[in-house]
Amino acid sequence: MNFGQRNLQSTPILFGLLATLWGGSFIAIEIGLARLPPLLFAALRYDVAGAVVLAYAALTRDRWLPGRLPEWLTIGVGGVLLIAAFHALLYLGQGYISGAIAAIVVSLVPLLTVVFDRSLLGEADLDTVSGAGLAFGFVGVAIVANPTAITTGSAALVGVALVFLAAVSFAFGSIATRPFRSRLPATAQLGWTMLVGGVVLHLGSVARGESLAATTVTPTVLAAFAYLVVASSVVAYLVYFELLDRVGPSELNLVNYLVPVVTALVGWALLGQVLDPMAVLGFAVVFVGFALLKRDTLRRIVCARRAVPDC
Repeated sequence: MNFGQRNLQSTPILFGLLATLWGGSFIAIEIGLARLPPLLFAALRYDVAGAVVLAYAALTRDRWLPGRLPEWLTIGVGGVLLIAAFHALLYLGQGYISGAIAAIVVSLVPLLTVVFDRSLLGEADLDTVSGAGLAFGFVGVAIVANPTAITTGSAALVGVALVFLAAVSFAFGSIATRPFRSRLPATAQLGWTMLVGGVVLHLGSVARGESLAATTVTPTVLAAFAYLVVASSVVAYLVYFELLDRVGPSELNLVNYLVPVVTALVGWALLGQVLDPMAVLGFAVVFVGFALLKRDTLRRIVCARRAVPDC
């Protein structure tokens, strides 16, 4: 078996591994938030993860220090939007809703990215089917939010809104960093971005008056923190970059629709959580929206898998 064949066979395994690592992170966040203040929890996660990723980059790459202005701009914008704002809003939102619901709302990121793609980068206007796809996505989130509010009170709507803003921040950040042409290796850029995001999160934590003084850290919380640092931040991103090289961003976007399934299963297994049927329906509607919006990409992926020419 040659190297290419081994790559082809291992790609679905890596795809499933990435979905599992990221899916479990929503439950780990939920466990940690029971004891730790949200922004400080997120900041400490990226302090450690950023240091580990940057050390890895220094050992394995020819260059790990940013030099050119576009590299610093990419790191700064990414640190603020992709790390700090996204995780601040996500962690605050998960104080009101379960990890499974949060994962469904975050699955809007690919749809929101298309919105910013077309509005900020001058892409072509949406056709009727694509517009319907966006509408399905937002209707799906509305379906997810309504049963949550009915069963747990209006505060859950605040949680859904915060996590939705987190998804907006991530989607906007992924577009805002594109104009900057950085030649810094991806792992080095990620490590610096995590560290910058951690600093911004610490500033937010201080502004909110958060402290570890009044908290009791249990072995379960430490295990959740270790999972977020090692599995969800370090290992998952190394897998992400490997898959990005193999399949490209369009196909890799599909991982966003496996993550909520994993989160729901892990939440059921560890915390006894059961998703409301309406939340499941809402997730299905979001996925239909993605399928409509990215129908050409999905068709190309299916054709490539089946080796159908001129499909």
